[in-house]
Amino acid sequence: MSFSVDLSSLDVLKKSQGLGKEGRIQRYIDQEVIRRMALFTPFGTGALQNSAYGKNGEVIYTVPYAKFLYYGKVMVSTSTGSTWARAGEEKVVANRALTFKGAPMRGSYWFLRMKAHYGREILKGAGRQIGK
Repeated sequence: MSFSVDLSSLDVLKKSQGLGKEGRIQRYIDQEVIRRMALFTPFGTGALQNSAYGKNGEVIYTVPYAKFLYYGKVMVSTSTGSTWARAGEEKVVANRALTFKGAPMRGSYWFLRMKAHYGREILKGAGRQIGK
């Protein structure tokens, strides 16, 4: 005995509810994650926060120093050991943590800290969006 199952209707259902990777629910989650991370993201001039956008379940920051701030470690010039480096000069991670104004709320690993605080709330909100 053999049988087959047609799952194409499942794909249609997911798409109609906005559940695809580029769907309405994913856009909602992306926007909520960015909005909630704003409380945890280092602020300075606001350029980092303002450079964030969501795309298909990923949050992307367009400023070149985003990764450096996310991991929260001082980076130094390979030639001088100074935090200042010439344009294009390679920098390496030093074994010193950055300090952030607004800490402990703002600082490194802001996505993980936001997720621990607001993750369930974001998912509940996404659940309420299904079927609208």
